[in-house]
Amino acid sequence: MDAAQPGGRILLVDDEAAILRTFRYCLEDAGHQVATASSAHQAEALLQRQVFDLCFLDLRLGEDSGLDVLAQMRVQAPWMRVVIVTALSAVDIAVDAIQAGAADYLVKPCSPEQLRMAATKQLEIRYLSTRLEALEGQVRNRKQELDSNNPSMMAILETARQVAVTDANILILGESGTGKGELAQAIHGWSRRAKKFCVTINCPSLTAELMESELFGHSRGAFTGASESTLGRVNQADGGSLFLDEIGDFPLTLQPKLLRFIQDRQYERIGDPVTRQADVRILAATNRILGEMVKDGQFREDLLYRLNVITLNLPPLRERSEDLLPLAERFLAHFVEEYARPARDFSDAARAALLAYHWPGNIRELRNVIERASIICTQPLVEVSHLGLGGQLPGNGPRVGAAMSLEELEKAHIGAVLASSETLDQAAKTLGIDASTLYRKRKQFNL
Repeated sequence: MDAAQPGGRILLVDDEAAILRTFRYCLEDAGHQVATASSAHQAEALLQRQVFDLCFLDLRLGEDSGLDVLAQMRVQAPWMRVVIVTALSAVDIAVDAIQAGAADYLVKPCSPEQLRMAATKQLEIRYLSTRLEALEGQVRNRKQELDSNNPSMMAILETARQVAVTDANILILGESGTGKGELAQAIHGWSRRAKKFCVTINCPSLTAELMESELFGHSRGAFTGASESTLGRVNQADGGSLFLDEIGDFPLTLQPKLLRFIQDRQYERIGDPVTRQADVRILAATNRILGEMVKDGQFREDLLYRLNVITLNLPPLRERSEDLLPLAERFLAHFVEEYARPARDFSDAARAALLAYHWPGNIRELRNVIERASIICTQPLVEVSHLGLGGQLPGNGPRVGAAMSLEELEKAHIGAVLASSETLDQAAKTLGIDASTLYRKRKQFNL
């Protein structure tokens, strides 16, 4: 296998002891972890206790049919790649097995090299599909946003690099939009776990029931709608890092199970009593004051102690004036290239407006403003009018008690909250309205 990839977890299922022994030695010599089963019952028992990436399954298992075992495996471990092993005379049946969900077939007797090549091929596919799943939904790479000329931010980044090489749990604090998620990804990239995955869970987006399933996985039939077994994010992050975004919104009823996992690295899937282990480094972030939440009984104190072994507090953008224009220039260069637009720089007035604005939504808001400006600007210089800040500049904008209508004030407030929120659901929650009402308001105010 590629040097960057670890050995795979392989299950061998065959009723011939000599085949099991030969295959096992060959694959273990190639650096893989191998378990063997000589019957369908033994294979099922192993799959209940362990997670495998790949299975070599014999078509004929005494009185058991390999096709029946394959069907059960597709339900019990749908993520596992299955290679059918068959005699030359049964190739037609092997083709049927592929149509039933097998990844490939191998004709025996086969050489050690053929076996190793088959394993390497399937494990590479498994690795790539897992990586794709881990990256799905993540935003474009924003590591450049971590560069800084601000002394406080530079000190935080230096501390982050130093602690990244350890396995200490890290709690990242800061207002919404300050780059907590980007810093977590960077810490993972600087760590010895960088070749594995950094898996993100967005805590506010899930109920307690869905959170437990997402985090630890579930077995088939564990609850209504659980038609297949799932691994869970903890297993996906095994050997890597688990990033709990907005940990302040983690369900209180589920916090004891998270605490136990952080302490012992042990967990159970929903509907499955088997205790499992995972080697995972915990990174967490929040814009909430967890100490106050502990006093209010909304967050466990012992969990807080486990999370904040190292605490990094990101400053808001308004306290990083040295970084504002460099960030705006990088964003502009990125978006004009992506959208093939003519803007190349900011006018002096636009630069002054950027520096004067308060940026309640921090880097996320700045990015959104520059993306919009790059799209609507039809000339080489971005002007103040393209930024869409308008009356929101300090001293000039809508404020409580100003000579303006409630509609104008409402529009300005909703626009500012939208700009500083990562999702529409988050904006609706901040505003205290439901998503459908926010949708109507956006249409009404052309936001």
